[in-house]
Amino acid sequence: MKTTTGSRVVAITGGARGIGYHTARELIRRGHRVAIGDIDEVQLKSAAEDLGVEVAVRLDVTDPESIASFLDVTEGTLGAIDVLINNAGVMPTGHTHEEADDVTRRQVEINILGVIFGTKLALQRMLPRRQGHIINTASLAGELPVPGLATYCGTKFAVIGFTEAARLEYRKSGVTLSTVRPTFTNTELVAGTSGAKAMRNAEPEEIARATAALIERPQPFVRVTRVAGSMVAAMKFVPERLATPLGAFLGTDTVFLDRVDHAARQAYLERVSRS
Repeated sequence: MKTTTGSRVVAITGGARGIGYHTARELIRRGHRVAIGDIDEVQLKSAAEDLGVEVAVRLDVTDPESIASFLDVTEGTLGAIDVLINNAGVMPTGHTHEEADDVTRRQVEINILGVIFGTKLALQRMLPRRQGHIINTASLAGELPVPGLATYCGTKFAVIGFTEAARLEYRKSGVTLSTVRPTFTNTELVAGTSGAKAMRNAEPEEIARATAALIERPQPFVRVTRVAGSMVAAMKFVPERLATPLGAFLGTDTVFLDRVDHAARQAYLERVSRS
């Protein structure tokens, strides 16, 4: 893949906190012009002031009209969008049979439909110019299933499959599509969980740097961290009779089930359910 340099106009969904916020900060540091969208208006205002961005728009990624408005405002203020980062996502935890239907629906609407809607709308703008880059935030949980995250894993598997198919479809169009696949990252999404044994969580700044590098040197995907990504890639070749006890040893079969501090996680879950 060729390296691209120079300032880019970048729009980021879910940009008011977590990975989205840190990605915006890293891209601004590198000289890119950044717009952020988020459904949390209070946090959005705070993030915009802190980052010094000119474009900060209330955004509901489950509504295509809201996404289109975000892109319109971005292009009207900063110019044609070079990069769209579909970053917004939610991650409830728990036993599948106990998951409320509205929680299931919310994950599908935000994590899958939000990405699909954003991708389609960006393609409609980028294809006539024969240039642009769409980066969809997936997860290593979209490659390696994790108990306690069945719906979340399903949505991230879908993001990877959708993006890979679209990437091949538009490979000659001048528009690039990529996925960022983080390991579990120290943001609100993992509040109240302890992580797997012998495997550290990533910091959001690491994901931000990887995303920035992906813009500057496009690739189909990037896994973060390198250690976690290598493990996930290797596990695809490990027989089930070995993979299951290994998961038990590392604690991945209980980290999002029996080892969750529900009190520490409550604020995040309440915010997600209101958004």
